[in-house]
Amino acid sequence: MKQSFFKALAAIIMMTNWIGCTTSDKQQTLYEGIVFSDARMERGVKQAAALWTEQDGSAADFREFVEHNYARTEEERNTLFESLSRMMEKMNESADMLKVELLKPTQLMNAGEPTDIDWIMSGYDPSAHMMDDLFANKVAFITILNFPFYTLEEKNTLGEHWTRREWAEARLGDVFTSRIPAKVKTAESEALAAAENYIADYNICMDRLRTEDGRQIFPDGMKLLSHWNLRDELKVNYSNQEKQEMIYQVMQRIVRQEIPLSVINNAGPEWYPYSNRVVNGESTREPDTRYQKILDIFHTMQQVDAYCPNMPTAIIRNFEGDIEIPAAEVDSLFCQLLSSEQVKTVAAEIQTRLGRELRPYDIWYDGFKARSNMDEEALSAETRKRFPDPITYEKKIASMLTMLGFQKENAEDIARHIVVEPARGSGHAWPCVGRNEPTRLRTRIASEGMDYKGYNIAVHEMGHNVEEVINLYRMDEYMLHGIPNTGFTETSAFLFQSRDLQLLGYGKQTMNRETVMDQFWGMYEIMGVSLVDMRMWQWLYAHPKANAAELREAVLAIAAEVWNTYYEPVLGEKDCVLLAIYSHMVNSPMYLPNYPIGHIIQFQLEQALADKEGREWAESYERWYRLGRLTPQQWMKQAVNGELSVQPILQKIQ
Repeated sequence: MKQSFFKALAAIIMMTNWIGCTTSDKQQTLYEGIVFSDARMERGVKQAAALWTEQDGSAADFREFVEHNYARTEEERNTLFESLSRMMEKMNESADMLKVELLKPTQLMNAGEPTDIDWIMSGYDPSAHMMDDLFANKVAFITILNFPFYTLEEKNTLGEHWTRREWAEARLGDVFTSRIPAKVKTAESEALAAAENYIADYNICMDRLRTEDGRQIFPDGMKLLSHWNLRDELKVNYSNQEKQEMIYQVMQRIVRQEIPLSVINNAGPEWYPYSNRVVNGESTREPDTRYQKILDIFHTMQQVDAYCPNMPTAIIRNFEGDIEIPAAEVDSLFCQLLSSEQVKTVAAEIQTRLGRELRPYDIWYDGFKARSNMDEEALSAETRKRFPDPITYEKKIASMLTMLGFQKENAEDIARHIVVEPARGSGHAWPCVGRNEPTRLRTRIASEGMDYKGYNIAVHEMGHNVEEVINLYRMDEYMLHGIPNTGFTETSAFLFQSRDLQLLGYGKQTMNRETVMDQFWGMYEIMGVSLVDMRMWQWLYAHPKANAAELREAVLAIAAEVWNTYYEPVLGEKDCVLLAIYSHMVNSPMYLPNYPIGHIIQFQLEQALADKEGREWAESYERWYRLGRLTPQQWMKQAVNGELSVQPILQKIQ
């Protein structure tokens, strides 16, 4: 028998401190004399009082507000919920559609060269004033009063007994937990946009690189974006270690900010990465721009901190608010795998296959995948022929979905909500947040067509798109649209990406030993990268007045420490800083942990899918992604009857 929501709440009320109920004496006077009819009303009143200011009215005004706006009957409450849910969707959708249009010149290749005004508008956030306006007209307070906020602990405990509507009401309660001024939101948006623009244009002209004896070893016209394309080029060159070593040198120069400024996105100078010498160009190093961009974002986050008393740091907001797994638990989860004996087992297998001592860049060893034994040029020839442009890829999405087991009508319905666009950067998925807009697949396609690397990335992004369509257009409650955290959308992307060869007609992926070792090694690599990102942010909060040079040295020290602890014993080279190369550290604060979380989830879901194929596979996938925005642990319990854990993959490798 299902326990009622408020009966469950009463059972733990004495053990839980409510976020938003710790108010000052001045705020407490706001609700003196109000008779609370139930626990929900008390919670809502106290949370509303915590955010009420003198500009909102007097104590008498507050009490009158409560009297007139608390929904005392289920009918009133349901009507209010439906109205607020509809309003949230339309406001989110309108702001998002405007943001998409403003970003087209800086994000899409077919929008022409961006002008100065385009770069300025790329940092504009159409929703920046939304929160201010909704507090000013009291809509935010009406929401808080009737649909209060519940902590992560409460969601995980009470959520065991919640109905879908109660979960949706709890998610509505997550919307107004802080009151951040528009100018602060705008500053944050501008800093993030500036970092994104910096990274989107960070290309290395590989044909201008030279060995110390003056040779060109990369083909004419090759231009690779850091870090994505550099990493992928390194992966495919296991038959040419000289190229791998040069890419490794380039990466280290970038991380250490030793790279000459003149060689970034510039096909003029010749660059000798080993000696860092430049011919026909300036040799002055890039200033600490990489680290200044991180600092700029950090300083805007500090401004936000002042308005989030219940989640007073970006770290807490990211892990307990967005990811909904405390940072300490994420750290512990990663370290379990990184310190496991299974690392040595898999490393020994790689060393045997390579027939040499392992090098640091072997964290990206790709030889367990089925495609590692295939001719990539032949694959690229095939993908270029199949996908000569974005429109062709878009037209073939429905047929690719049917190959995975989606029924034809269902596949066509999902595909019609996906738009494919040519990206300036490496590619990404732009989600839909309202049911009148599509989800967007942004990918890089050269004039001669989509090469295999681009195709592989496009299939990854398509996994995001399919998840986004299902958890919006197939969702029973708008306030539950989405997934528990970004790791779950990365899981969807991984599930699709791992089947890219299947979509080319090369057979179904199976969960064999090769697949398990491939997934394990992928976790091993990205978990260390994520730890560096997480510990960098801990360092920032411990040293809030640091400058860019000090941050650079701190990141190098953190990267070396993580490397020496978990990687040097198997990959060698003490104090290696390779783990700090990921561009996400610059333009996507603390996003990286979502990838290993996604890999962990993927493995657990793959185990559940092991005996399923075709229609049964697609139906399981859709059932999972219609669960919506539960907490991660609640989602996993309903999907696979278990919690997030690295133990399943550790047990598979002996």
